[in-house]
Amino acid sequence: MKFLRFLTPLLLAIVVVLSFAPTAWAFCGFYVAKADTKLYNKASQVVIARYGDRTVLTMANDFQGEVKDFAMVVPVPTVIKKEQVRVTEPKIIERLDAFSAPRLVEYFDSDPCAPLYEYDRPQAAPAPAASNGAGRAREDASLGVTVEARFNVGEYDIVILSAKESGGLETWLQRNGYKIPRGAKQLLKPYIRSSMKFFVAKVNLDKFEKSGYQFLRPLQISYQSPRFMLPIRLGMINATTEQDLIVYILSPEGQAEITNYRTVKIPSDANIPVFVKNEFGEFYKSMFQTVYTKEDKKVGFLEYAWDMSNCDPCSADPLTPEELKQAGVFWLDNNSETSVPAPPNFRRPFPTSNVFISRLHVRYTRDKFPEDLIFQQTGNRDSFQGRYVLQHPFQGELKCQAGREYKRSLPKRFEQEAQTLAKLTNWNIQDIRNKMKLNVSNLRLSWWENFLSWFGLY
Repeated sequence: MKFLRFLTPLLLAIVVVLSFAPTAWAFCGFYVAKADTKLYNKASQVVIARYGDRTVLTMANDFQGEVKDFAMVVPVPTVIKKEQVRVTEPKIIERLDAFSAPRLVEYFDSDPCAPLYEYDRPQAAPAPAASNGAGRAREDASLGVTVEARFNVGEYDIVILSAKESGGLETWLQRNGYKIPRGAKQLLKPYIRSSMKFFVAKVNLDKFEKSGYQFLRPLQISYQSPRFMLPIRLGMINATTEQDLIVYILSPEGQAEITNYRTVKIPSDANIPVFVKNEFGEFYKSMFQTVYTKEDKKVGFLEYAWDMSNCDPCSADPLTPEELKQAGVFWLDNNSETSVPAPPNFRRPFPTSNVFISRLHVRYTRDKFPEDLIFQQTGNRDSFQGRYVLQHPFQGELKCQAGREYKRSLPKRFEQEAQTLAKLTNWNIQDIRNKMKLNVSNLRLSWWENFLSWFGLY
């Protein structure tokens, strides 16, 4: 029934006779495919729910290998207590990914010879316990490391550390069985100078085996700090290639953006050849790499910005209030209204829906992203999505003048789609034309049809 609900108005919609350009009718069509994180061999995903100076940070683990070798070191602005840490289910991040992923939609041209009625016009839509506690503490102190807290959450052993110098911290981590890459010392140094603490986690093998989980679950931490940032430099220690990071920022205000690097919208609303329907993943990867290179590889891309209460077209259903809470949205009560006092100087009253999602995609290397990501919330609630359009030509018989004009317009339109695809992806234009399998002679009027049309006889 849902399919028919979308199909009926599309089949009734009529192309205006004098406008044969491939108009992308706003937000009505068939959703076809999405460019989710499965496209990338390794893409880190982070969810940040931010309200005032309060943050809930959810980190999806993309660790590949033996769980006994897993170690996570995350700089945090304040000491984290056990009550501020929980594990959550990967499904929540998968839901956010599916909801916000760039999408492919398709439209079908209607019969240009059919009568045109006003109502037919398309409408634009808007750590382990120490055996000798005293001895271990003296040893830690000699390294300039203080264990601020030690606890277990789910399958993770967690330690909160502060340190006076990076060499001591690196030594402490190695002595305590954390398999961190070489070269961590230099990258730890700026965080120590900033008096940040360190959230350190590794897997408790006994608890992991008893849990029955096959994969490590995401860790979620809550804290209060004026710093709205995400540390990424430690993730570059052993990186030999570019890394992809998808950040989902949930806010009651509006779009979030990166302040210390430019935030650029991904190219969108482009009409591309219909064969891309079967190659959308390759198309999006090529397009992203092209625009990433064009921007000198040092910008963050906005792939989606929308109110979480709706979507159009939807690549997945909006998250329920319960799912949003699982994702870290702490300002909702059962009536979807704020249940915590607004922070001082909060700039904007809540709209009808007080959860807005921004999906930011950062591809980074050490030379292009020497700083951690700093964010800010804005009051901009304009909607945006990475959206790519397939426009199928009408396949029926065309016996009217408008139909003949429509038929004449198709070769130019298809060539424009090919040129657009080549520009977006840097694919070879002739290869694109060949894939389109266009029999241009069948799309053009014959010589005698053209001749008679001059006299209005055809």
